[in-house]
Amino acid sequence: MKPDDIQPSIYSGRRARLASAMAEGIAVIPTAPERIRNRDTHFPYRFDSHFYYLSGFPEPEAVLVLVAGAQPRSLLFCRERNEEREVWDGVRYGPERARERFGFDEAHPIATLDEAMAKLLADQPALHTPLGADPDWDTRVMHWLNAVRAQARTGVAAPGRVHDVRGLVDEMRLVKDAHELDVMRRAAVISAGAHRRAMAAARPGATEYQIEAELLHEFRRHGAQFPAYWPIVAGGANACVLHYVANDAPLADHDLLLIDAGCELDGYASDITRTFPVGRAFSPAQREVYELVLAAQAGAIAAVRAGAGWNEPHDAAVRVLAQGLLDLKLLQGGLDEVLEKETYKRFYMHRTGHWLGLDVHDAGEYKRAGAWRALVPGMVLTVEPGLYIRAADDIPAHFRNIGIRIEDDVAVSAAGCEVISAAAPKSIADIEAIKRDAG
Repeated sequence: MKPDDIQPSIYSGRRARLASAMAEGIAVIPTAPERIRNRDTHFPYRFDSHFYYLSGFPEPEAVLVLVAGAQPRSLLFCRERNEEREVWDGVRYGPERARERFGFDEAHPIATLDEAMAKLLADQPALHTPLGADPDWDTRVMHWLNAVRAQARTGVAAPGRVHDVRGLVDEMRLVKDAHELDVMRRAAVISAGAHRRAMAAARPGATEYQIEAELLHEFRRHGAQFPAYWPIVAGGANACVLHYVANDAPLADHDLLLIDAGCELDGYASDITRTFPVGRAFSPAQREVYELVLAAQAGAIAAVRAGAGWNEPHDAAVRVLAQGLLDLKLLQGGLDEVLEKETYKRFYMHRTGHWLGLDVHDAGEYKRAGAWRALVPGMVLTVEPGLYIRAADDIPAHFRNIGIRIEDDVAVSAAGCEVISAAAPKSIADIEAIKRDAG
């Protein structure tokens, strides 16, 4: 996100909501560390999602401290300005500018964090922090707590309760606000354009990695900072490997190409899968399986609505797929039997979706008190049924090595749902038209 696009009120509002949910105590939430790729070179930096959700602050070496109570306040600890390091690594906000730009009550140098925490934790009833996320962070937190406990004879008390703050933030992140939905719509449009470009570029003799390059080019060309995950570009039998990422095989004329790819824009993920012929048209068998998966996805999307249970889209998709597998004679028996024994899992072994947001598999529980949670407006999920028919002696030759998945990003609304990735072509007519026009 460009500095001029930052809206401090969005993040200060979220911090206020977290302080209210905490009721009392103090929250301490670090961002992600920089990570070494090899020797002395780093991976491109990506902030911690919980920290960024509450702060909007994009730099490493930063910690958010939130004090709840009658007069809540938020503090940022971050790197100081450093002319020499800025020559090498780029301009830093520094505490004072960060305080003003991101709407914190206070901001201090990160080097002062340990000393400050011994004072900030004193006489607080509870500490909220991401427990178990990083052993080094846990050790540092325990050091602070022990430093406060060492003052017991002076009448200072350490927090009596330590909570994992991620549960509270997960619940907040699960329902997207208008700002988040706007960013996610834009991310989905960029990714949809990349899928369209890939459809036009794929042809016999090309390689999976060449199509991967088309996707990455389109993401960056439109301002996305990263792929949200490494793209799956799987031709032929490779499409039957769910998490295939080698992306190094040649594409053959009569194969299908499955692409699972989405960009990350301003921290928010898109996640789209399309499957299409490498050549100009689907074969009759490919068409049959594709239409079945497309029908299953339509049934699942129709089940996405406020008040529905999380499981309802999955159940709708499974029912369509199971009946279709019986109709194609890939399974035997009756529909109830196939559903009860789950024999469909030979060809469809994953769930139909997941939460989507700052993380590709986003924060939030799927069940509460043992029951599937109800969908509410503002939730965003993927809907991604598929069929993966590996070669085997009992599989007719024309169905072998067909792997198809169709995935869209869907926002729950008061009126039902919005398919925010709808710009990515998925009807057979639209796909084959793109292939013909590409020559």
